[in-house]
Amino acid sequence: MDHSVWLGSSVFDGARSVRGHMPDLRPHLQRVIHSAERLGMQCPLSVDEMEVLVREGVAKFPPDAELYIRPLVFATDGLLVPVPEKSAFALTLFDAPMPPFTGFTACLSALLRPDGRMAPTDAKASSLYANTTRVLREAKSKGFDNAVVCDMDGNVAEFATANLFFVTPEGAVVTPALNGTFLAGITRARVIALLKEDGVHVEERSVRPDELTTATEIFNTGNFGKVTPCVRYEERALPVGPVATRARDLYFAFLEAN
Repeated sequence: MDHSVWLGSSVFDGARSVRGHMPDLRPHLQRVIHSAERLGMQCPLSVDEMEVLVREGVAKFPPDAELYIRPLVFATDGLLVPVPEKSAFALTLFDAPMPPFTGFTACLSALLRPDGRMAPTDAKASSLYANTTRVLREAKSKGFDNAVVCDMDGNVAEFATANLFFVTPEGAVVTPALNGTFLAGITRARVIALLKEDGVHVEERSVRPDELTTATEIFNTGNFGKVTPCVRYEERALPVGPVATRARDLYFAFLEAN
């Protein structure tokens, strides 16, 4: 009878603990509160209370564990509209080894991301992941690991599971500008800031799909793998390039310091 089971009214976030280091933990916890509010729910815990639980849970694992941290807020009551004060909370921590830096393959999806007039795109809502799984099923049926998804205007939004970056033939580092059709990734923002500190400017702008066909590097950023290179886009092989490698090195140096 829970509203969340019946009507999909749940939100979550994903953070990481890698050998006890938890980079950007509090922004992830703050975002689950924001996501809940966008769906008419009310997270019953504060950021401080969630952080205490996370650190208590991480301490139960071996010191070298690589974990996924998933706070979840879900509605338990309401006919069609959730009853905010009856929102519930669950925290899950589980083993999730960091993927190797060997890369993934991707194609261009025929499916699109919805915009904010169609779906709660400003929240990390569980209901949005039906779109993601459709894209992944399509990609895997074609023999690819992942796919690039466009917005309603035909511009590149992101990969099915993470934010997208690429390097142009002229050497510019580009990522699609935030336009309300995909989540503003916390890891995306961190990588942009780290590259800037390292002297690398990242252009945030509209991206047409054909730009990816001439890119010298394509990579993604996201909580699960942090920075992961795309080694084949459609039928074209791509290198694990210097920008992706530097972005990953910078991120893991940041991780070790936090």
